[in-house]
Amino acid sequence: MTELRQRMIEDMQLHGLSPGTQNNYVRAVKQLAAHYGKSPDRISEEELRQYFLHLQQFRQVADSTFKVALCGIKFFYQRTLKRTWPTLDLVRAPRKKKLPVVLSVEEVGQILACVYRPAYRVCLSTIYACGLRISEGVQLQVGDIDSSRMVVHVRKGKRNKERYVPLPQSTLQQLRQHWLTHRHKVWLFPARTPEGVPPTAARGPFSTGSVQRAFALALQDSGLQKAATVHSLRHSYATHLLEAGVDLHVVQAYLGHSSIHSTAIYLHLTPKLEDQAGATINQVLSNLR
Repeated sequence: MTELRQRMIEDMQLHGLSPGTQNNYVRAVKQLAAHYGKSPDRISEEELRQYFLHLQQFRQVADSTFKVALCGIKFFYQRTLKRTWPTLDLVRAPRKKKLPVVLSVEEVGQILACVYRPAYRVCLSTIYACGLRISEGVQLQVGDIDSSRMVVHVRKGKRNKERYVPLPQSTLQQLRQHWLTHRHKVWLFPARTPEGVPPTAARGPFSTGSVQRAFALALQDSGLQKAATVHSLRHSYATHLLEAGVDLHVVQAYLGHSSIHSTAIYLHLTPKLEDQAGATINQVLSNLR
């Protein structure tokens, strides 16, 4: 590892960025350096400007990819190299806001029923039942389950924020039965160990990639024609709670959103609420006649 990369990693750690974000930012700077074939501290501001145009116009990368590249490169030049280049303030990531893919309760069940490995089925079921991000789900520990209060302590939230979410009784039973298959002292979802090595020797949890692959395969086998991902389970959780009448601010707390605006997007995804609103408006208008 170069001294420059080590310095950037240390700066990101001091800034409180998650390991996943750190990896993405380092990768973004590494790709920039590879594009010009030289150390990133030798790249000029004009070259940086041309690189962003290259990403937008030639490679036409996805909005999310461009945003990660911009954030990672800005962090490196502004925080690590202390360069105040106007270009870094000029470039803006696209602000297209797409509505997330939401599954019905029946569709969630249909997909989960097609997860062939029980361990992944329990993990994905827990992610949906508690509205977790995939990283939060795979890193759940035995001590995070509070059966006396029927809550889950989410410790590995975005920006290291912690929160409590309700634990359904059926999910608790699934987790208990699953734990009996490995009896790991720390991880609820320990990674697979080599043949002959007991599960209790696992040094870490499932990888997010393995859970994503299990979900993608189950989605394919289910026959559903939706562009769903593991994160769609979290979107569906929020939408289903709102449809059941749970207050928007309560859903915000369960999801760990800093802003209510992030949670409000699910109001556009609840046909039941729209039907109720339409019925109310019709009732009000009829009373005015």
